[in-house]
Amino acid sequence: MLKTPIGRFRAVALLEGLSFILLLFIAMPLKYLAGMPLGVKLVGWAHGMLFVLYLLLLAEVAAVHRWPLVRILGTFIASLVPFGTFVLDARLRREDQSPTEPAAS
Repeated sequence: MLKTPIGRFRAVALLEGLSFILLLFIAMPLKYLAGMPLGVKLVGWAHGMLFVLYLLLLAEVAAVHRWPLVRILGTFIASLVPFGTFVLDARLRREDQSPTEPAAS
């Protein structure tokens, strides 16, 4: 999975999506309902780092595979929607597993 740009991006996208879910559905309720802010601090920091890495790897994949702007924007938006990166992963998995087609002449 980590041998291709799409594979590396998929791995980080899954971790970024997981950190977003943890932040929204565990850390934030603990902070606001139980008065335990440490979870938001720790998970939020990790999520921020993963988000930056997500954007860097998105730029790499977009450049290597010459993605159109619409696809880049859709992939970016997937990171902003809860569970979006998991839906994105299903699509990218098929692309990462398919053999590279030769360029048309």
